[in-house]
Amino acid sequence: MNAAADTAIHYYGNYSPVGDIIVIGTCIVFFVLMKFAYNIKNKNYRVLQVMISSLLVAAVSNVTCHILLNIRDSVPAFLIYFSRVLMHIGYFLNLFLFVIYVKEPLQLEKKTRKIITSMAGTAFLVLMGFDICGTVFRFGFYMDENKQIHEAWSYLFACGYIFYVGLIAFLLLYYRGRMVRQILYAILGTLGVSLVIMGVQGSHGQSSFTTACFMLPVIALLYMIHSNPYNIEIGAVNLSAFEDMITYAHNKKQKRILMCLLMPEFEGTGKRYPREIQETIRQFTQVYFNEAVLFQVSNGRMILVIDVAKNPHYEESMHLILDQFMVEHQRFQLDYKIVFLQTSPALSEKHDYLRMLQYMESSMEINSFRMAEEKDYEDFAKRNYVLSQLEDIKKVGDLNDPRVSVYCQPVLNIATGKYDTAEALMRLSLPGMGMVFPDIFIPLAEEHNLIHALSEIILFKTCVRIKKLLGQGFNVQRISVNFTVSELKDPKFCDDIKSIINDVGIPNDKIAIEITESQNDREFRIVKDRINELRKDGIKFYLDDFGTGYSNFERIMELPFDIIKFDRSLVIACGTDEKSEKMVEHLASMFSAMNYSVLYEGVETEQDEEKCIHMCAKYLQGYKYSKPIPIDDLIKWFEKVAS
Repeated sequence: MNAAADTAIHYYGNYSPVGDIIVIGTCIVFFVLMKFAYNIKNKNYRVLQVMISSLLVAAVSNVTCHILLNIRDSVPAFLIYFSRVLMHIGYFLNLFLFVIYVKEPLQLEKKTRKIITSMAGTAFLVLMGFDICGTVFRFGFYMDENKQIHEAWSYLFACGYIFYVGLIAFLLLYYRGRMVRQILYAILGTLGVSLVIMGVQGSHGQSSFTTACFMLPVIALLYMIHSNPYNIEIGAVNLSAFEDMITYAHNKKQKRILMCLLMPEFEGTGKRYPREIQETIRQFTQVYFNEAVLFQVSNGRMILVIDVAKNPHYEESMHLILDQFMVEHQRFQLDYKIVFLQTSPALSEKHDYLRMLQYMESSMEINSFRMAEEKDYEDFAKRNYVLSQLEDIKKVGDLNDPRVSVYCQPVLNIATGKYDTAEALMRLSLPGMGMVFPDIFIPLAEEHNLIHALSEIILFKTCVRIKKLLGQGFNVQRISVNFTVSELKDPKFCDDIKSIINDVGIPNDKIAIEITESQNDREFRIVKDRINELRKDGIKFYLDDFGTGYSNFERIMELPFDIIKFDRSLVIACGTDEKSEKMVEHLASMFSAMNYSVLYEGVETEQDEEKCIHMCAKYLQGYKYSKPIPIDDLIKWFEKVAS
């Protein structure tokens, strides 16, 4: 008997199936948990499933191989060879897939991905080819005519294992800045433990825990990346799981029905649902639908997602759940809004569904429900397109962006009887959609913190036009541009304004800024500081929309405005009764006496004009004089300076 045969007998004789049996049980438990738990399903999730399957195959094959080896005198040799090769395929397929798996979270470049895949794939083919050829041509593992075991190149398996572990460790460490630190440490830690166990058992001529060593890093992947445990109190999973499910269903073209419950009392607060409500919600998820998944996407918003394929009678169940909800509502008396919608090609991004829900909720009355209709999807798609364009405008950062244009409404100067000022107005013209009304895009821009990018474009284009008008000899007293209080709160606001005006090269006093009154103490102080800083450079300020809501005169007097704009509603009020006219007249007189100029907007008739002039008007603006016009058309309204 030669040395290779002695080593093989010792190696295989020391085997105990306990490690592989544990792995088999663990793999089965994994599949059970993955069936009933909510896991983050993506491309790598499928890779992970195959990795677990390969370990199950390897463990079963290892146990089978050793059983057959013990009775090798009475079984065909090819069964032993087949089970052994299948075991090694399972092992190295697992390692190959591990390399494929880590490419995604590391966000490797396309060229690097190809190189790594080629290296891992070539190693797999070489190892398997050598293993099979070694048996066929009897230079590796084989049994002779006397059923004696021979195994040369026994260290090849160890070399292959070290190669893959080294490749994985290299990728993780070299690109460590691209992966969450906790996940990186977990994977490296389990790889290190596996390597130590493999080394210890190898030094003792053992192979009992080989498969278990392959299993440890897989556990780390499943737990750290794909695990998304249920909230045990209410049976829900979180927002990231919801977005993952939406992406998965969209990619697979699977139809889902979403039932969203918004309870405003809990939204935006740290309050938790009372125990009775938790029990009721759990019951809803378990009784009415098969395998429905509940998501808690915020404190006050729950979304029940129903797989239509598993619930063919979902419409009937939806009516039943609504009826039961109304019964429970009588008991709890908590405000709600309920929206039903289904997965749709119109909602292609994972964030679209929450936005769609919020869009529908915004137009709903409290304690009501709505079923999304085709028009809702169409309107939201348009709204979403506008939002995507606004986001792109901000991202591009082009002050000459052709999608944003400036319109102006000329303002009549009562003292001169001429038009030498105007208000710049924001307009949006989008490819494939044309002109978008301000009441659509401005609230969207404000809601998503995109308004300042638009305001900067309007300011820049206004400055450019003023410079051209001045160069042509026109009398331009100033043009006002609207900004929101939220924009003024930005510490860079003053620098942004001055930078644009200076870069274009016009006098600062040719620009005025219109803002509405702030009702917040902190905002008031910030606004006051911003106004004072810019007024030092000659920029004038308008208080816009005076008379539309709450007005704190003490605050108004503290702010160094130049012009107070009386809203159209005050002009209308003057025409309704003498009392309103007297009140507006006294307000205007008071401002005039304190050196504020009064501008009335919304002047539409001769009667409006006469009343406003009588009520201390310095400037008049409205459809009586002109509708908003492209800023280039101001040349038709402004006059040249007399030479």
